[in-house]
Amino acid sequence: MDSPVLNQMFRQLFRHPACQSLRRSPPSLSRQTRTFLTRRTPAKPKSQDDAMLWTKRGDYPKNIEEEYKLYPTVTAKELQNRRERPRQVKMLTREFTDDSLYNPHYGYFSKHATIFHPGEPFDFSRIEDEPAFHRLLGQRYTEFEDLLDEVKPDVARQLWHTLTEIFRPYYGETIARYLVSNYKLTLYPYHDLIIYEMGAGNGTMMLNILDFIRDTDYEVYQRTKYKIIEISPALADLQMKNLLDTLNSKGHRDRVEIINRSIFEWDTYVHSPCFFLALEVFDNFGHDSIRYDTKTELPQQGGVLIDADGEFHEFYHTQLDPVAARFLRVRQAAARRPYPSPLGPRLLRGLRSMPPFGNDYTLPEYIPTRLMQFFDVLNQYFPAHRLLASDFSSLPDAVPGLNAPVVQTRYQRQTIPVSTPFVHQGYFDIFYPTDFNVVEDVYRAVTGKLTQVATHEEFMNRWAYIEDTETRNGENPMLTWYKNTSMLMTV
Repeated sequence: MDSPVLNQMFRQLFRHPACQSLRRSPPSLSRQTRTFLTRRTPAKPKSQDDAMLWTKRGDYPKNIEEEYKLYPTVTAKELQNRRERPRQVKMLTREFTDDSLYNPHYGYFSKHATIFHPGEPFDFSRIEDEPAFHRLLGQRYTEFEDLLDEVKPDVARQLWHTLTEIFRPYYGETIARYLVSNYKLTLYPYHDLIIYEMGAGNGTMMLNILDFIRDTDYEVYQRTKYKIIEISPALADLQMKNLLDTLNSKGHRDRVEIINRSIFEWDTYVHSPCFFLALEVFDNFGHDSIRYDTKTELPQQGGVLIDADGEFHEFYHTQLDPVAARFLRVRQAAARRPYPSPLGPRLLRGLRSMPPFGNDYTLPEYIPTRLMQFFDVLNQYFPAHRLLASDFSSLPDAVPGLNAPVVQTRYQRQTIPVSTPFVHQGYFDIFYPTDFNVVEDVYRAVTGKLTQVATHEEFMNRWAYIEDTETRNGENPMLTWYKNTSMLMTV
């Protein structure tokens, strides 16, 4: 990192087990700030014929040409049985992200899922306004973490919140109204209501949806099947525990199946029509980093080399792997409107390589290659699915680049962002914004289905009982929060 102080802090941080988290801490409690940065300076290629071009770190200027030739290229899947973080290997950016987040032994989501639970649902009719709601939420957040520290203190605890938990049960009921309405319009009575949810957290969305359907339309409830696809064994256990914890939720047991596996390892053909929920999961899918030669406009694919000392060295290669190359082709062929490029407007592109600019390469663009592969899974194994997805359409304080991720961790209840995705695996959340214009076109091209994109507020206005979350002065946090979130729906 950038300073001895930060290095010392992180050495202390890494003495603690990596903890899992699902979402960001509330903006009112700890804003993401660009306090600590990792400075990187580009290195010129040895010759125009070189296929590999590496980026030398300003604080660790090491030539990695020999290591690059010797070290094998590995994938996250090849490392999933490895208990120690890899050294002397090369990885594409998407594979490094997946390994850092999902490795079952040291990944960010591998050990502990500390999801903020506010206790009793908020009674918005008793809350004066949005600032009062912020204060109450902050108070409950602190109380929740204080209780955790009484059991097991942890200065490196990763504690996040979700829309489902904060606006429980109203957010889940909103999703349930959408599902039931569309089911009765298009599938009832010839098919059951089959719901798949990926990345279900602690199972609150499942319980809220099933409670709502049982209480409002018992005939549909009798035909409802709810299936969770969960990559984390710890979360799968937590979801089952919560399902069986109360008498109210025990009645759902016969309607629920929890499948502990990665969606990318799915191999079962589902012929029945179904709804597929992917709420706030796209942001943690692995992305590839692509930069462009400003003279030739040709793309180069990025990755990271991890040397014998565990240091990270970013590199770019002129030969794209098949997945990244396919995404660029699909995006180009499917685009119904212009999409942003790090090359900038076509009329100004020639200026990038001219004085005083003199940039040989653009900043990286992060492309959602793993998301495209998720669409492949839906198309191949769930051909009759209808997708409902939500995620962040933009993020503040991201690392440099187009569609770049936010990379951050938590230490002593403070959020600490960094300026590179290549960080000590398992201790940092890496989450990307979703360009819904591009993603919608790619989804249409892969699946052949029609879609609709709406903002979070538009979706809530249509499907929520908005009076449930209105404060006394008429403000509505469930509408006004998450302005940077959008929804993608199959129609």
